[in-house]
Amino acid sequence: MRRRTLLAGMTGIAGGLVAAGTTPAVAGARGRVLHVRPGDSAQAAVDAVDGPGWTIVVHPGTYREVVRVPAEKAGLTLRGATRDPRDTVIVYDNANGTKKPDGTTYGTAGSATFTSAAPGLTVRDLTLANDWLRADHPDISGTQAVAAYITGDRSSFDNVRFLAHQDTLFVDTSALDAFDRQYFHCCYIEGDVDFVFGRATAVFDDCHFHTLQRNVDFTPKGMVFAPSTARANPYGILAVRSRITSGAENAAYKLARPWVPTYETTAWPSLVVRDTRIGPGIDPVAPYTNMREQYPWQTMRFREYRNSGPGAVIPVPENRPQLTVQEAEAHTKRTYLGDWRPGA
Repeated sequence: MRRRTLLAGMTGIAGGLVAAGTTPAVAGARGRVLHVRPGDSAQAAVDAVDGPGWTIVVHPGTYREVVRVPAEKAGLTLRGATRDPRDTVIVYDNANGTKKPDGTTYGTAGSATFTSAAPGLTVRDLTLANDWLRADHPDISGTQAVAAYITGDRSSFDNVRFLAHQDTLFVDTSALDAFDRQYFHCCYIEGDVDFVFGRATAVFDDCHFHTLQRNVDFTPKGMVFAPSTARANPYGILAVRSRITSGAENAAYKLARPWVPTYETTAWPSLVVRDTRIGPGIDPVAPYTNMREQYPWQTMRFREYRNSGPGAVIPVPENRPQLTVQEAEAHTKRTYLGDWRPGA
C-alpha cells in the first residue's frame, strides 16, 4: 500500500481526498482563468474551456479522478496553485487489465490518470499519479498502470511529478506519421518497468528518474526507458543534464530496452542519455536488454555521452555505445525541438 499511503499523506492542506464531484469547477473564474478547489472536478474545468489560451489553476488537495484533455483544447495551461508539486495531486487507479463497466479492459493507454491530445499543452507545479498496485490485484495480468499518456505536438511539463510503477509516463504521438514534440523540465518520474516509454520526440531536461524497490526475486527488476521511435524520425527520447537514482539494490535495473510495437514493426527506437549522473541502481556492465529477441538492442539507436556516476562507468565498451563529439552536436534540446522554444 506504499503509493496510497504516500498520496494520502499529502492532503492535509486541503482536508483529505477529493472525488470528482458535481461542484462547478468554474467557480471563481475570471477572464480566461478557471480555479479548481477541493470539492471541484479538474475534468469539469477542462470541459468548460471553450477556446485556446485558457489557464486552469488547481488548488492544493488530492483529486481522485481521471482527467482527459481532448485535441480541441489547444493551448491549455494546467497548473498547481503553489510552486510545490506535492501540494496538488491528480490520481486514479486503473490498470491495463482493469475491467470497464462493459466488461472490456482499459488497455495500457486507457489506464492513464491524465491523458492529453491537445497541442500546445502546458502543465506545471503538480503531481500526476496512478496508485494501482500489483499486490492488491493478483488476478490481473495486465499490470501496466499509466500516470500520464501524452500526445499532441508542443506539450510542455515543468516541475511536474509523475508517480506510478509500470509504464508511468507514456510519451506518444497523435498519429503514426506524426513526430510530436514533448518537453519535460525539472520533472520527477518514478516507476519500475519501462516507466518512460513511447514514440514521441521527448526531451527530458534537468529531470530526476527514480527506480523503485520491487519485491521480486529476479533481475533486472525493470528498465527506465522503452522508446518506440518511428524509423523515419531522427529524434526519439533525449535525457540531458538529468540524474537517475534508485530505491533498489545496486545494478538491479537496466537503463533501457527497445519497444517495437506489434502495430508498428518498422519502429527503430532511439534513446540518447547525455551529461547525466547515473547512480548505482543501473547495471553498468550491461545497461541495455531486449524486449523481444528478434529486435536486439544492439541494432537500435541507443547512445550515451559524457555521463557520470557509478552506473555510467564503461567496463564493457561494446555494451555502452557512445556518441562522438560531432554526433553529440545533433542530439541537443534545440535540435530535437526545432522551431519550438518552450516557455519563450
